[in-house]
Amino acid sequence: MRYSPEALNAFVQTAGSGSFSAAARALGKSQSTISTAIANLEIDLGLLLFDRSGRKPRLTDAGQRVLAQAQEILQAAQRLDELALRLADHVEPRLSMATSDFWQADHHELLLRRFSERYPDIEFECMIAEDEDVLALLQQGRAHLGIIRSQAQLPGDIAMSRLQIKPEIAVWLHQSHPLANQPQVTMDQLKTVRQLRLNTWLDNSRQQVAGRVWSAPSYLLLLEMAEQGFGWAILPRWLVQQFGHHVLRELPVPGWPQQITVDAVWSRVAPPGPAGQWMRDQLCAQRAEETGPGS
Repeated sequence: MRYSPEALNAFVQTAGSGSFSAAARALGKSQSTISTAIANLEIDLGLLLFDRSGRKPRLTDAGQRVLAQAQEILQAAQRLDELALRLADHVEPRLSMATSDFWQADHHELLLRRFSERYPDIEFECMIAEDEDVLALLQQGRAHLGIIRSQAQLPGDIAMSRLQIKPEIAVWLHQSHPLANQPQVTMDQLKTVRQLRLNTWLDNSRQQVAGRVWSAPSYLLLLEMAEQGFGWAILPRWLVQQFGHHVLRELPVPGWPQQITVDAVWSRVAPPGPAGQWMRDQLCAQRAEETGPGS
């Protein structure tokens, strides 16, 4: 194959992130390296993949068609790398997993028991992180595997597999607040009360929210603030049931509660080894009915 994986990855990442500089940051390369790789790919293909006349590169019609093929090639290469690791049995000495608070703690017990029996000598680390923070940990090589609320768009260097559970989230407020006893609560009414909002370390957009807002990078911290009466929060139902102290009331807000989808995510650039692959496969194979009520 005369098209290098590096060039294909640079092309896919640029198409997904919208700029050469963003692709360079995601892949840990210089912008000139990304630009050169894509230019060489265009020469090899004899096609113009990006229209560079504007502020940001835009895929040409040919680029749109090549993108789908490039993604298939990279996915096939990834599967081949994973197969080689499995066959060679090069088990990694350490596995680090970043999990969202949407993932119920009870789900870990059986899975970790199986993991301990299968890989007794591996160092295992579990971190709590949400959304963009999980993706950053994977891209930095700090984590090998993540469990995350499904994102509208993932970076090109991040792969995902949908889990079969659908946790439920709801709006919660301290039972002593007057709104906690209303038969129905509107979003306009909630605007009169402080909101306790998730704010990940890397998502600056949430910092621009106006009004009476307190934020924290984890749902467990939001739960504690809500129980202390500082405002209302959107929280996973299981978290309130398992770690709450029966002082929060679920508010009857139209459109709530809601179910969310959850994904396992990992880096395409540095995929997990056999132990991480086993963990990922077990997560994705777990049936929703195995996760218990209230998940």
